Amino acid sequence: MSAVTLDKQITSYLGLLNTSQKKAVLSVVKNFADAYLVTAVWKDEESFIAEMDRRANEYETGKVKGVTLEEMEHAARKAINAKSKK
Repeated sequence: MSAVTLDKQITSYLGLLNTSQKKAVLSVVKNFADAYLVTAVWKDEESFIAEMDRRANEYETGKVKGVTLEEMEHAARKAINAKSKK
């Protein structure tokens, strides 16, 4: 089955889904795409360097806020404690 045929079938089925079902499909598709992107970045040095440059630029321009190890540990402990209290 060709990629074009698959795209057409996927598109036709999406119209039949309700919002909740579409959200579930989106979640699955995002997971597949994220997994691909993660492995693709590490496959060659050029992609890896480009990704590291992009992340560094986001940090340096303030688009992304960095966190310290202590902040991360505190947040993780807080989340674990909240789950264990439930």
